[in-house]
Amino acid sequence: MAFGKLTIDWRSTLAAVWRSNRHFLKPIRNVDLVNPDTLQGIDAQKDALFRNTEHFLRGKPSSHALLWGARGVGKSSLIKAVLTRYHTYGLRMIQISKDDLSVLVDITDEIVDSHHRFIIYCDDLTFDEGQGEYRMLKSTMEGTLEKPPENVLIYATSNRRHMMPEQMADNLASSMLNGEIHPSEAIEDKLSLADRFGLSLPFHPMNKDTYLEIVDKLFKGRVQDAELLHQEALTFAIERGGQSGRTARHFFNHCQTGLN
Repeated sequence: MAFGKLTIDWRSTLAAVWRSNRHFLKPIRNVDLVNPDTLQGIDAQKDALFRNTEHFLRGKPSSHALLWGARGVGKSSLIKAVLTRYHTYGLRMIQISKDDLSVLVDITDEIVDSHHRFIIYCDDLTFDEGQGEYRMLKSTMEGTLEKPPENVLIYATSNRRHMMPEQMADNLASSMLNGEIHPSEAIEDKLSLADRFGLSLPFHPMNKDTYLEIVDKLFKGRVQDAELLHQEALTFAIERGGQSGRTARHFFNHCQTGLN
């Protein structure tokens, strides 16, 4: 596949990332393939996303997926784990930032005839007031004369359920008609993007037990005093503002110098 100045052989390339400064897709040679078995506390989300991906690979009905919620609990890692699990079945992944969504249709035009199937990966897909990029994404997913490519799905992460802030003014603009609440046009416009993601997976803050399970797995065979380890891990989480898989990995890295 040619795009910009580069030709990508998807038979040997598992993933690529859009480089806006040079306007081309860059093959990723050292792909971060996350082991699905290392993901803790998100079994329901993992099962749902894997099932959706399997349907996609088999040409069955499947949906764009939005993984939303608390930070650091595995949203991005789960999408990476999808590639780990299914790349041998012809799945490929392309990462694009929200600031480059204007080229999304150009990218899909280039891969629509490929025999591979593609996940377009958008991390931290959050739009602030006044940003119009979400409308480009919305029209690419649905809403144009051209049918969306059958070999492309979008998997996105966001800290917000609807990807945009809920402004009080939007709610105040809602009206009552025949005893029913009718959302304002601003709210309808924002919800219409989230509605295009047929699979919406919530990620809630991690509880203490799950956090410590991750810590135990990371430190397996490395420490003798588990109680002391747990105390230090919880203190570290308080200092970092919350318990999450990301915090557990940061704690593990922080302790490496003392363990070696």
